[in-house]
Amino acid sequence: MPPAAQERLDRIEQVLEPQRLELLEHPVYAKIGDASALRTFMQYHVFAVWDFMSLLKALQLRLTCVQVPWLPTDNQLGRRLVNEIVLGEESDEDGEGGYSSHFELYQASMQQIGADSYLLDRFLQRLEQGRDVTASLYEADLPRSIVQFVTNTFDLIASDNLPAIASGFTYGREDLLPGVFQKIVQQVNTELSGSASKFIFYLQRHIELDGDHHGPMAHRLLSHLCGDDDDKWQAAEDAAVRSLEARRLLWNGMLEALA
Repeated sequence: MPPAAQERLDRIEQVLEPQRLELLEHPVYAKIGDASALRTFMQYHVFAVWDFMSLLKALQLRLTCVQVPWLPTDNQLGRRLVNEIVLGEESDEDGEGGYSSHFELYQASMQQIGADSYLLDRFLQRLEQGRDVTASLYEADLPRSIVQFVTNTFDLIASDNLPAIASGFTYGREDLLPGVFQKIVQQVNTELSGSASKFIFYLQRHIELDGDHHGPMAHRLLSHLCGDDDDKWQAAEDAAVRSLEARRLLWNGMLEALA
């Protein structure tokens, strides 16, 4: 990566550091040491798992051709990076000899531990009926923190600002999640390892893929998209800040639900 691009990435990370530390030290992790609390956590967190795929697909739609007749796009590096990430997120190994999206892995984890998916089901049913995301969020009567989180994601997608979308994906997801999930693994492994084996597999898979592969690829993609354009880098920084704030509000909502 060119030194100038690395300096830009370093600047964003410096701006985000207080928010990252707050999320990595959030008190919600200490609250999920029993099965009941973990079920509640998962009922909220599954929405972040679901809308992650929409954020990724927004990148894929803009960087690759997903229509017929196929035509090559003009961003060869971008489509390589995003397609490689999609492969791992949408059809990863499931730990049982098959393949699954990470969302489906999470659903299986919820089923194993007995976490009720009624909040997610109400929301997805409305989407399947043709309602838009905003209407579905409110008609499903979801907790405010979930509505805020998903709304931030889809506002980012609707902006059609490719560097901003890539930054939300990079810093709000791929860069952040290995550290966050490591905190959760430590807590769940200590208290619930036997009854949450699928969840632990999901977390460890994300830690491995995001930390070693997808995270570096996302940084490279963001650098490639922003180039030496100051406005694009500023849009990327702003989107990253908003994404971490949305995560903080979601975590706070979980904490209130667990009180």
